Amino acid sequence: MARRYDTNDATDRTTGLREAASAVRRGELVVLPTDTVYGIGADAFSSEAVTDLLEAKGRGRGMPTPVLIGSPNTLHGLVTDFSEMAWELVDAFWPGALTLVAKHQPSLQWDLGDTRGTVAVRMPLHPVAIELLTEVGPMAVSSANLTGHPAPEDCDAAQEMLGDSVSVYLDGGPTPGIVPSSIVDVTGKVPVLLRAGALSAEELRKVVPDLEVAN
Repeated sequence: MARRYDTNDATDRTTGLREAASAVRRGELVVLPTDTVYGIGADAFSSEAVTDLLEAKGRGRGMPTPVLIGSPNTLHGLVTDFSEMAWELVDAFWPGALTLVAKHQPSLQWDLGDTRGTVAVRMPLHPVAIELLTEVGPMAVSSANLTGHPAPEDCDAAQEMLGDSVSVYLDGGPTPGIVPSSIVDVTGKVPVLLRAGALSAEELRKVVPDLEVAN
C-alpha cells in the first residue's frame, strides 16, 4: 500500500525523504513535487523501474522519460558534446524550468525509452526534489498523471490517478507553477527551442542569441 508524507511538516519530511530514497533504491516508484507539476520518478539506471513508470502512466517507449538531477555537476557523467552555449543556458536557468536535450554518454547503462542516443535533462527548482535527487542520483521523472489526463498540481490529483502503483508520495502542497518546462535541443551547433513553456524564446535569446525555434 502506498505511503504518503507531508513534506511541509519537518518530521514527516525527514521520514518521507528517507522512505522515498529507499523505495527508489529498491526499484520502486515515487511521486515528488517539482517547480512545475508533480512528477512520478524512478531510478534512471533501473530499466525495470523505468518500464514500471511508463506502464503506470500508460505511456509507450516512443515518449522517453526525462531525467532530473540535483546538481549541474552531474551532467559531466551523463552527457557528451555539451557545447559552451549549453553550459551558458545551464548557468542562467538552472535550477529551473528548462529541459535540455543532449547526447548522452554512450557508456551509460540505462533504458529510458526510444531516445536515439539523447537524454532530456533538467534540474528542478524545488527543495524537496533536489534533496531526494542529491540522495539517490539521477531519476527518470515524468509528470505524475495518466497519459491523456492533466498533469497534477497537487498530490491528491497524482494519487487519485496513480494509486498503489507508486510506493511513496511526497506531498509538498500545490506546486508553485503549472506551466511545463521549456525544452531546448542542444545536440547541434545551434540550440533549438522544441517547446516553449515557462521560458519564452525571447528570454532564452538573452543568453543564447542564436537560438532557433522548431517548426
